[in-house]
Amino acid sequence: MSGPLVGVKVIDFSAVVSGPFAAMWLADQGAEVIKVESPGLGDVTRGMANGPHHHGMSGLYVNCNRGKKALCIDVTVAAGRQVVLDLCKDADVFIQNWRPGVVDRLGLGYDDVSAVNPQIIYVSISGYGPDGPYAQRRVYDPIIQGLSGHVAVQVNPEIPFPDLVRTIVCDKATSLATAQSVCAALFARDRGAGGQHLIVPMLDAAIAFFFPDGYMSAGLLDNETSQRSPTLAQVYRLQRTADGSLTYFCATDQEFYGLYRALGHPEWVEDERYASARQRVLNLEDLGAALAEAFETWATDDLVARLEAEQVPFGRVLSLQDLPDNPQIQHNESVRVRWHPAVGRILEARHPVRFSVTQPDVTPLAPTMGQHNDELLAELGRSPEQIAALRAAGVIT
Repeated sequence: MSGPLVGVKVIDFSAVVSGPFAAMWLADQGAEVIKVESPGLGDVTRGMANGPHHHGMSGLYVNCNRGKKALCIDVTVAAGRQVVLDLCKDADVFIQNWRPGVVDRLGLGYDDVSAVNPQIIYVSISGYGPDGPYAQRRVYDPIIQGLSGHVAVQVNPEIPFPDLVRTIVCDKATSLATAQSVCAALFARDRGAGGQHLIVPMLDAAIAFFFPDGYMSAGLLDNETSQRSPTLAQVYRLQRTADGSLTYFCATDQEFYGLYRALGHPEWVEDERYASARQRVLNLEDLGAALAEAFETWATDDLVARLEAEQVPFGRVLSLQDLPDNPQIQHNESVRVRWHPAVGRILEARHPVRFSVTQPDVTPLAPTMGQHNDELLAELGRSPEQIAALRAAGVIT
């Protein structure tokens, strides 16, 4: 293995997305990550697999869990719990995302784990945090979307009611906040801060992720002029063409002028309603209608050439099928196809960051449940006879 996190050991005692996706990014960067699951279903995303012959390897599971070793063990019994605590003795990070109180009742809370390893970075992800009026509510991504502002701004002027972001944006925002904070805590530990407990409420992570562009000038509470400025949600547009659709965004006068020329309306450059940012704000609805009408007179391919010639920021709307064939995506090798013995070919997104000195290796594929049981237990000093006894007792699969 190679990468900036080589030598870091992570215990991933989480499920679904918010914890597993964070742990996968750490694995992508070279960390050794051990995923701990319970016998039976294991990570709930395994249940999304298309059939038993896929061995619990759903698309969501595969793309949140590559690069990990898999331990399937019953932590509700003392022997299973002790195995996890033994793993924690030389671990650097422990990640869990269960409702507040669950891991404490299992004997794997922060106090339990830090007692065997005071230097560990222990991460608790939950929907709302450890306390407060919502702390014990069950939560999934769309619920946090509604509370964090994401749903409120998903309003197309042509369909005037809010909608969900149709990806698990809040879970993934939480994952990225977690991965970054883990690295920060490891850095602080190396400078003498010791181990610590990181508490990551999904609600807080989602609001922080949403806020800069979600509020924009609306966050300047004492500036009435700013309060009237449009947010990105009000100016983002998906434009229909004569035979398809495009996205574009113009931030400067020059970009708008290029757009006008590309659409065959150079006269708008001199039109006082559309020539300056201030006037465009005052005439936003009229300009939007004029642009929409102009877009629909052009075939997509023709307009692509004209927009590119005028250096207008734009993009095609790629389908899931078309995305891997896009020339820039192919050039970047943003996605790749690999073969998994359980499900055959899989399409995955590579880790997006390129390191000039510590570039990580391509990580192993997501493991089947309990794939590394014997290997991990042997590393902890369990004999073949002890491993067989744990299996016979149902503690491991």
